[in-house]
Amino acid sequence: MINSYIALDLETTGLNPSTDRIIEIGAAKVINGTIVSTYSTLVNPQIPINFKINKLTGIDSKMLENQPLIEDIIEDFVKYTEDMPILGHNIIFDFSFLKKAAVNNKLTFEKEGIDTLKMARRMLPHLEHKGLEYLCSYFSIDPQNSHRAMDDAISAMKVYEKLYELNRKDKGFLETAKLNFSAKRDSTITPAQNSYLTKLVIHHSIAMQAEVKSLTKSQASRMIDNIISEYGKIIS
Repeated sequence: MINSYIALDLETTGLNPSTDRIIEIGAAKVINGTIVSTYSTLVNPQIPINFKINKLTGIDSKMLENQPLIEDIIEDFVKYTEDMPILGHNIIFDFSFLKKAAVNNKLTFEKEGIDTLKMARRMLPHLEHKGLEYLCSYFSIDPQNSHRAMDDAISAMKVYEKLYELNRKDKGFLETAKLNFSAKRDSTITPAQNSYLTKLVIHHSIAMQAEVKSLTKSQASRMIDNIISEYGKIIS
């Protein structure tokens, strides 16, 4: 069993690391099975939080207004993780967002990972669901505030310990797997996108949480599509 690692969870604005953003980081540094420190912060994504994410996490746009930007904290977080493996439920999801943020800020972030979701699928194939909340219920673990980063990171750690207890002879618990995600640095918003998005925002009287010029090319494209879908195009 790997007993020194970073238990990790993120909350984000969506599922795509290329277009969505981190809104919360929760991590616990575990040494020899004991939590020795934690890292927890909200993150200002500079875009509005939609109803679905608000309902899931309880995090709203107002809570994030005065929080740090990811570019202000990603270097410190990368240093916090040192050379330790990261553990989480579907850990490749969290890794992909962090690697994207690191690459955007000219940082290297390569990790070995421990995935409690993969372990649950291998060891508990009979269970109807393998989600973190379901596993917490199955193992009688108190999840505290589900879908908040710090609590979910701790829950994943506890699930890992329970899975190990189920099968101490499983050598898979003695290994980590290299996490692979190809991330390219984001391109900045194009002048044409900047102009059109600004016109859309003014035309529909939309309150923007971030300056249009701070968006990436992919984020601007997605925002334009979302505004047109909800409010319609500019009619001359």
